[in-house]
Amino acid sequence: MTLNRTIKQAAHLQRRNLLSLLLQQQTRRSAMQQLHSHLITTGAHSHCMDVTSWNVLLRHYSLGIFPQEAFLLFRHLRLHHVYPPLSFDSFSFSFLLKACANLQHREGGLQLHALTLKLGFEFHVYVHTVLLNVYAACGAFLEAKQVFDEMPVRNSVTWNVFITGLAKWGELHLACSLLDEMPRPTVVSWTTIIDGYTRMNQPKQALALFLTMFLDEGIKPTEITLLAIFPAISNLGALEICQLIHTYGEKSGLNASDIRIRTSLLDTYAKCGCIESASGVFGEIAAKGRNLVSWTSIISAFAMHGMAKEALENFERMQKECLKPNRITFLSVLNACSHGGLVEEGLKLFTKMVNECQISPDVKHYGCLIDMLGRAGRLDEAEKMALEIPDYVVNVVIWRTLLGACSFHGNVEMGARVTRKILEMERKYGGDYVLLSNIFAGVGRFWDVERVRRLMDERNASKVPGLSFF
Repeated sequence: MTLNRTIKQAAHLQRRNLLSLLLQQQTRRSAMQQLHSHLITTGAHSHCMDVTSWNVLLRHYSLGIFPQEAFLLFRHLRLHHVYPPLSFDSFSFSFLLKACANLQHREGGLQLHALTLKLGFEFHVYVHTVLLNVYAACGAFLEAKQVFDEMPVRNSVTWNVFITGLAKWGELHLACSLLDEMPRPTVVSWTTIIDGYTRMNQPKQALALFLTMFLDEGIKPTEITLLAIFPAISNLGALEICQLIHTYGEKSGLNASDIRIRTSLLDTYAKCGCIESASGVFGEIAAKGRNLVSWTSIISAFAMHGMAKEALENFERMQKECLKPNRITFLSVLNACSHGGLVEEGLKLFTKMVNECQISPDVKHYGCLIDMLGRAGRLDEAEKMALEIPDYVVNVVIWRTLLGACSFHGNVEMGARVTRKILEMERKYGGDYVLLSNIFAGVGRFWDVERVRRLMDERNASKVPGLSFF
């Protein structure tokens, strides 16, 4: 008896040490793989580890970059774990189902669904909530609704998982119906649908739902809610709502505690047309709290309001704070130079971006430069630059920008050359033909106008009709 007890104690100690080691290393993929390999090569995998230890590995693989490894481990354990026989628990199946959701593997979910029913987990709320998440992540809403309807007990997580799945796939009407049925909707439930409407470019619905939640239902928005509604406010130019949220953020402490809120608030004020408030919000951010995103936002805000001098000043202030600009920062300040007519400054910044900061310009940076030179009437330089843009970067928008400049300055010969370039890339956009005909009309070449219009009709090139809100 003493020997048997000693052997059992030693086995228990070994399992405990293995579990402790696994828990310590569970976020490190290379360490977990080494431990897994050690267990296999020493034979410990077949008798020394209990389900709790294996669950640590299952969890690691299911949440990792290769979730399918969780299934391979599960299959191996079912075939080769000799003694003691493993009895997989609710955590095991939850991790496996998370792997299915991450892979959007509907068939795997169906198989695990059958296995959980066979093993008696049909009334386990946690397992079936994760199963619901699998079907929702895969867009399999019939199966998801069946699981949801068959659950004898649902918690708020269950409801939110289903709502999130519906919102993710754009089924916002169904998500709202589910929200109405939910016994006690949480801020997570509301935020999920608000974010869905914002992402689906339905800002009016997003804002209406936000106001219902906040003003009618009295549910306090979190920082995630505010970050979800800011794009909708910007889209609608709803300055009063922006001011409402600003006040709420000050009273709740969210403005002070989360730099993302202040930066988004700054950006939203600017897009609502209130640059004074945007500048004020930036001024309220402590100097040490300002990051690259907040600096880029204020530079972009001044740029969109045509305040090129202020944008450049803040760019220089940012550099004095030892913050290195990224491609978005440069795009914002180049845009400011373009709209402010600061051509030489813009060219110097472009050179700095490429040579000093080692940032490869993309089509947007080149587009800003072409627009900047075109606005200033330096069409020859603009054309030369357009011709030097690498083939893998240049697109039709670059040449259309230059064509617009040719139209503005009445440069007929270059306009014709640029149009030929455009038509090599795309022939069906009617706006290109219209711009060229306008250039010809501006210098009295009406025969050419007629020729271009006829060519446009022959090629069935369509022009998007104008739209007015008045």
